[in-house]
Amino acid sequence: MSVISNFHTVFQHGEFRATLGLENRFGLNQRAVKVQILRPFHEVSLNHSKKAFTGPSIRMSLVDERLTSSIVLKPADILAYDLVQGADVRWSYILDKSAPEPPTAVLLHGILGSRKNWGTFARRLAKEFPKWQFLLVDLRCHGDSTSLKKRGPHTVASAALDVLKLLGQLKLTPRVVVGHSFGGKVALSMVEQVAKPLARPVRVWVLDATPGKVRAGADGDDHPAELISFLGKLPCEISSKKDVVNALVQDGFSMDVAQWVVTNLRQNRINGTSSSSFSWVFDLNGIAEMYQSYEDTNMWKIVEEVPRGVHINFLKAERSLHRWAKEDLQRIHVAEEQAVEEGGGVEMHVLEDAGHWVHADNPDGLFRILSFSFQGF
Repeated sequence: MSVISNFHTVFQHGEFRATLGLENRFGLNQRAVKVQILRPFHEVSLNHSKKAFTGPSIRMSLVDERLTSSIVLKPADILAYDLVQGADVRWSYILDKSAPEPPTAVLLHGILGSRKNWGTFARRLAKEFPKWQFLLVDLRCHGDSTSLKKRGPHTVASAALDVLKLLGQLKLTPRVVVGHSFGGKVALSMVEQVAKPLARPVRVWVLDATPGKVRAGADGDDHPAELISFLGKLPCEISSKKDVVNALVQDGFSMDVAQWVVTNLRQNRINGTSSSSFSWVFDLNGIAEMYQSYEDTNMWKIVEEVPRGVHINFLKAERSLHRWAKEDLQRIHVAEEQAVEEGGGVEMHVLEDAGHWVHADNPDGLFRILSFSFQGF
């Protein structure tokens, strides 16, 4: 199994350098990017440039021509990402253009999350399904993608378009797209925006999110809007993670959420030396705009008029953070019947013994439910 990352600044011994002549061919000289091959005693580091590629324009594999830009960017300029590959995958965006494209799944995190949320789960999938590769991204305003300074508006649709552009630059057409919470609506928006008919069938998983109105859970539950508002009152520089955790718990947020939030703190560096303070890795103003879009965005049309070749799966957590209204469940069940007649598919699943953080609360159950999407390859 290998993990290829486009957004690390560590440069170690096993570098390709002039041995493969990659600096001149790809302009690999400005931003340090680590391509980490997780095989015994073997690690590779590459430098990638942020300069625009000067070769011929590449049509996005999933997006209509009218969405393409005249300026073609490198993937690292679009979103930060990791590519977790099974042991049988030999494909590489940079090094081997001749290898056939392996089946690819995209895993999308929720609000205030990052691609790291999916890391452990993706590696487990890659071990079980060695012919597959799994693309993990930091959505705009989140994680390492924050430094790319995306233009607004920061919405579900713009986040989806970012992922489609990244896939176009990597020349990948995913067979599976999995989105958690906010990422679930991003996945639906990707389907809405792609050129029709699709190049191949695709299975979409929407984890603990409804297509329409976002309904808050019961009193005492963690509310994302309140969490975003609370974080906005904190200073830009944080002296102690423990103080943030204590402040969140004291304000009524759960310990689990408090400890998860501080994983978004990164130690500051002054003149190359680590300091005692921390800063958030996200753009909180952009995230607040994205969450408002999440509440406002209605994706029922794509669910009730599923394009041919698309199969949409909804997964409700038994102890969901959001309230699934009876009308939501009824509309999904009606869509299930309609989709069969139109050559698409809609299904509803329930993950027992899990709260909103499904891949942390019940990873075994989630793995069993998702696994059939990766079988047969």
